Amino acid sequence: MKHLKRICMLAILCFAVASFAQMKETAPAAKPAAPAPQAQAPAAPQPPPTIAGIVDRQISQIEKQVVEAAEAMPEDKYNFSPESLNIPGSDYKGVRTFALEVRHIATANYAFWSPLTGDPMPAGIKGPNGPEELKTKTEIVKYLKDSFALGHKAAATLTAQNLTEMVKTFRGEAPRMVQATFAVAHANDHYGQMVEYLRMNGIVPPASRGN
Repeated sequence: MKHLKRICMLAILCFAVASFAQMKETAPAAKPAAPAPQAQAPAAPQPPPTIAGIVDRQISQIEKQVVEAAEAMPEDKYNFSPESLNIPGSDYKGVRTFALEVRHIATANYAFWSPLTGDPMPAGIKGPNGPEELKTKTEIVKYLKDSFALGHKAAATLTAQNLTEMVKTFRGEAPRMVQATFAVAHANDHYGQMVEYLRMNGIVPPASRGN
């Protein structure tokens, strides 16, 4: 009887050991611990704005509006002025044509910005409307774009130290900052007139069109 009990106890023990071993084999492997998230490096600080950069952005903004307006007017309308409409009660006699508005902006750009860069004025300028030989739309738009290229060059000369430096201009002397920024104000004024000329011909200015 004692031998029988020992045999039964031994069988139960063997069964338990075998079951435990099987459980270890079939148990899912433990997932490795997820790596700790790495701290992101702080964004590099942006450089502070410069006088040259601020003025350059102003020039770019008015350049886009004026050049797009000049390109929007058909060539056969470049000699348009409100005088030709004969509007009752109006007084448009002798006002600039669209072509002259564009040439005038470009000529003024050269006059304002040349003193800052040291570049000579373009040849053929005999008055505020620029060279008379510029007749076609292609020639006039190129003249306009070239004048704004000079503006970007002029803006690049500006520093915090030379803003009040006096330079010789067609009107006498003026601070560098005035020469650089007044050209933008002047172009804005005549851009408004270009917009009216476009509207009078049923053309929506590009800057006013929906996106």
